[in-house]
Amino acid sequence: MKDWKKRLVKQLEAALKQTDPRPAISAYHDMPLAIFRYPPEEEFAVRQETALLRTRLEQAGKRVTSISLSACMNEALEAEGLSAEALANAEMSVGLEATIETVHQVLSEYRPLDDLVASRIPGDADPLRDLVFIVRAGALFPIYRTSSLLEQLKGKVHVPAVLFYPGELDGAAGLRSMGIIDAEHNYRSKIF
Repeated sequence: MKDWKKRLVKQLEAALKQTDPRPAISAYHDMPLAIFRYPPEEEFAVRQETALLRTRLEQAGKRVTSISLSACMNEALEAEGLSAEALANAEMSVGLEATIETVHQVLSEYRPLDDLVASRIPGDADPLRDLVFIVRAGALFPIYRTSSLLEQLKGKVHVPAVLFYPGELDGAAGLRSMGIIDAEHNYRSKIF
Protein backbone atom coordinates (compact mmCIF):
# COMPACT_ATOMS: atom_id res chain seq x y z
CA MET A 1 0.00 0.00 0.00
CA LYS A 2 1.34 3.43 -0.94
CA ASP A 3 2.36 5.84 1.83
CA TRP A 4 -0.34 8.40 1.01
CA LYS A 5 -3.05 5.74 1.04
CA LYS A 6 -1.88 4.45 4.43
CA ARG A 7 -1.99 7.99 5.83
CA LEU A 8 -5.45 8.52 4.34
CA VAL A 9 -6.95 5.38 5.84
CA LYS A 10 -4.99 4.87 9.07
CA GLN A 11 -4.52 8.48 10.17
CA LEU A 12 -6.93 10.88 8.47
CA GLU A 13 -9.96 8.58 8.35
CA ALA A 14 -9.43 7.54 11.96
CA ALA A 15 -9.32 11.21 13.02
CA LEU A 16 -12.40 12.19 11.00
CA LYS A 17 -14.49 9.31 12.37
CA GLN A 18 -14.12 10.59 15.93
CA THR A 19 -17.21 12.08 17.55
CA ASP A 20 -15.45 15.46 17.53
CA PRO A 21 -12.59 15.38 15.01
CA ARG A 22 -11.48 18.98 15.65
CA PRO A 23 -8.85 18.25 18.36
CA ALA A 24 -7.42 15.42 16.24
CA ILE A 25 -6.91 17.60 13.17
CA SER A 26 -5.98 21.00 14.63
CA ALA A 27 -4.53 22.59 17.75
CA TYR A 28 -6.43 25.82 17.00
CA HIS A 29 -10.09 26.15 18.02
CA ASP A 30 -10.71 28.87 15.42
CA MET A 31 -9.08 26.91 12.59
CA PRO A 32 -10.29 23.28 12.45
CA LEU A 33 -8.42 22.74 9.19
CA ALA A 34 -6.02 19.94 8.31
CA ILE A 35 -3.98 19.26 5.20
CA PHE A 36 -3.72 15.90 3.50
CA ARG A 37 -0.69 15.92 1.24
CA TYR A 38 -0.11 13.54 -1.62
CA PRO A 39 2.19 13.25 -4.63
CA PRO A 40 0.81 15.39 -7.49
CA GLU A 41 1.13 12.49 -9.94
CA GLU A 42 -1.36 10.53 -7.79
CA GLU A 43 -4.17 13.08 -8.33
CA PHE A 44 -6.65 10.71 -9.97
CA ALA A 45 -5.98 7.85 -7.55
CA VAL A 46 -6.43 10.25 -4.62
CA ARG A 47 -9.72 11.50 -6.07
CA GLN A 48 -10.95 7.91 -6.26
CA GLU A 49 -9.85 7.10 -2.70
CA THR A 50 -11.34 10.36 -1.42
CA ALA A 51 -14.71 9.38 -2.90
CA LEU A 52 -14.47 6.03 -1.10
CA LEU A 53 -13.46 7.80 2.12
CA ARG A 54 -16.48 10.07 1.81
CA THR A 55 -18.75 7.03 1.48
CA ARG A 56 -17.24 5.35 4.55
CA LEU A 57 -17.59 8.54 6.60
CA GLU A 58 -21.21 9.00 5.51
CA GLN A 59 -21.93 5.40 6.47
CA ALA A 60 -20.49 6.26 9.90
CA GLY A 61 -23.03 9.09 10.26
CA LYS A 62 -21.03 12.07 9.00
CA ARG A 63 -22.19 14.54 6.36
CA VAL A 64 -19.39 15.40 3.93
CA THR A 65 -19.37 18.49 1.73
CA SER A 66 -16.77 18.59 -1.04
CA ILE A 67 -15.68 22.01 -2.24
CA SER A 68 -13.75 22.16 -5.50
CA LEU A 69 -11.21 24.99 -5.66
CA SER A 70 -11.27 24.57 -9.43
CA ALA A 71 -15.03 25.24 -9.48
CA CYS A 72 -14.60 28.22 -7.14
CA MET A 73 -11.91 29.71 -9.38
CA ASN A 74 -14.01 29.16 -12.51
CA GLU A 75 -17.01 30.82 -10.86
CA ALA A 76 -14.90 33.83 -9.87
CA LEU A 77 -13.40 34.20 -13.34
CA GLU A 78 -16.76 33.84 -15.09
CA ALA A 79 -18.28 36.45 -12.77
CA GLU A 80 -15.56 38.85 -13.92
CA GLY A 81 -16.09 37.98 -17.60
CA LEU A 82 -12.86 36.01 -17.90
CA SER A 83 -13.53 32.91 -19.98
CA ALA A 84 -10.84 30.37 -20.88
CA GLU A 85 -10.69 31.98 -24.32
CA ALA A 86 -10.27 35.47 -22.82
CA LEU A 87 -7.45 34.21 -20.59
CA ALA A 88 -5.72 32.50 -23.53
CA ASN A 89 -5.96 35.73 -25.53
CA ALA A 90 -4.61 37.72 -22.57
CA GLU A 91 -1.68 35.35 -22.23
CA MET A 92 -0.82 35.83 -25.90
CA SER A 93 -1.14 39.63 -25.76
CA VAL A 94 0.27 40.57 -22.33
CA GLY A 95 2.15 37.42 -21.35
CA LEU A 96 1.81 34.64 -18.80
CA GLU A 97 2.97 36.60 -15.73
CA ALA A 98 0.46 39.42 -16.28
CA THR A 99 -2.34 36.91 -16.88
CA ILE A 100 -1.45 35.02 -13.69
CA GLU A 101 -1.45 38.31 -11.77
CA THR A 102 -4.90 39.16 -13.15
CA VAL A 103 -6.34 35.81 -12.04
CA HIS A 104 -4.67 36.20 -8.62
CA GLN A 105 -6.18 39.66 -8.28
CA VAL A 106 -9.65 38.30 -9.07
CA LEU A 107 -9.27 35.57 -6.42
CA SER A 108 -7.80 37.97 -3.85
CA GLU A 109 -9.81 41.15 -4.32
CA TYR A 110 -12.82 40.97 -6.63
CA ARG A 111 -14.12 37.49 -5.81
CA PRO A 112 -12.13 36.39 -2.73
CA LEU A 113 -11.50 32.67 -2.83
CA ASP A 114 -11.99 32.29 0.92
CA ASP A 115 -15.48 33.81 0.65
CA LEU A 116 -16.37 31.44 -2.20
CA VAL A 117 -15.19 28.44 -0.16
CA ALA A 118 -16.95 29.56 3.03
CA SER A 119 -20.21 30.18 1.14
CA ARG A 120 -20.29 26.50 0.10
CA ILE A 121 -20.29 25.21 3.68
CA PRO A 122 -23.86 24.30 4.69
CA GLY A 123 -25.49 26.97 6.86
CA ASP A 124 -26.66 24.34 9.33
CA ALA A 125 -23.22 22.68 9.58
CA ASP A 126 -22.60 20.95 12.92
CA PRO A 127 -18.95 20.38 13.98
CA LEU A 128 -19.89 16.98 15.42
CA ARG A 129 -21.53 15.76 12.22
CA ASP A 130 -20.23 17.76 9.27
CA LEU A 131 -16.92 17.49 7.46
CA VAL A 132 -15.61 19.57 4.57
CA PHE A 133 -13.24 18.29 1.91
CA ILE A 134 -11.48 21.07 -0.01
CA VAL A 135 -10.34 19.44 -3.23
CA ARG A 136 -8.75 20.31 -6.60
CA ALA A 137 -6.07 22.57 -5.07
CA GLY A 138 -3.82 21.80 -8.03
CA ALA A 139 -6.04 24.01 -10.19
CA LEU A 140 -4.69 27.04 -8.32
CA PHE A 141 -1.09 26.31 -9.29
CA PRO A 142 0.85 28.64 -9.75
CA ILE A 143 -1.72 31.40 -9.32
CA TYR A 144 -2.74 31.28 -5.68
CA ARG A 145 -1.01 29.83 -2.61
CA THR A 146 -3.12 27.58 -0.44
CA SER A 147 -1.31 28.87 2.67
CA SER A 148 -3.02 32.22 2.01
CA LEU A 149 -6.38 30.53 1.60
CA LEU A 150 -6.08 28.65 4.89
CA GLU A 151 -5.10 31.80 6.78
CA GLN A 152 -8.05 33.70 5.27
CA LEU A 153 -10.44 30.90 6.22
CA LYS A 154 -9.48 31.32 9.89
CA GLY A 155 -12.66 32.14 11.80
CA LYS A 156 -14.87 31.35 8.78
CA VAL A 157 -14.73 27.56 9.04
CA HIS A 158 -16.18 26.04 12.21
CA VAL A 159 -16.50 22.43 11.13
CA PRO A 160 -13.62 20.01 10.56
CA ALA A 161 -12.17 20.61 7.10
CA VAL A 162 -9.39 18.96 5.11
CA LEU A 163 -7.48 20.53 2.25
CA PHE A 164 -6.30 17.84 -0.17
CA TYR A 165 -2.91 19.17 -1.24
CA PRO A 166 -0.82 17.95 -4.19
CA GLY A 167 2.71 18.61 -3.02
CA GLU A 168 5.70 17.54 -1.00
CA LEU A 169 6.55 17.88 2.66
CA ASP A 170 9.57 20.09 3.34
CA GLY A 171 10.68 19.83 6.95
CA ALA A 172 8.11 19.51 9.73
CA ALA A 173 5.57 22.06 8.53
CA GLY A 174 6.63 23.14 5.07
CA LEU A 175 4.89 22.23 1.83
CA ARG A 176 6.07 22.59 -1.74
CA SER A 177 3.09 23.05 -4.04
CA MET A 178 3.16 20.48 -6.85
CA GLY A 179 6.66 19.63 -5.64
CA ILE A 180 7.93 22.64 -7.58
CA ILE A 181 7.39 25.97 -5.81
CA ASP A 182 9.66 26.87 -2.90
CA ALA A 183 8.21 25.57 0.32
CA GLU A 184 5.87 27.63 2.45
CA HIS A 185 6.74 27.08 6.10
CA ASN A 186 3.87 29.01 7.63
CA TYR A 187 1.24 26.28 7.59
CA ARG A 188 -0.33 26.10 11.04
CA SER A 189 -2.67 23.29 10.11
CA LYS A 190 -1.84 19.71 10.92
CA ILE A 191 -0.35 17.95 7.92
CA PHE A 192 -1.36 14.33 7.35
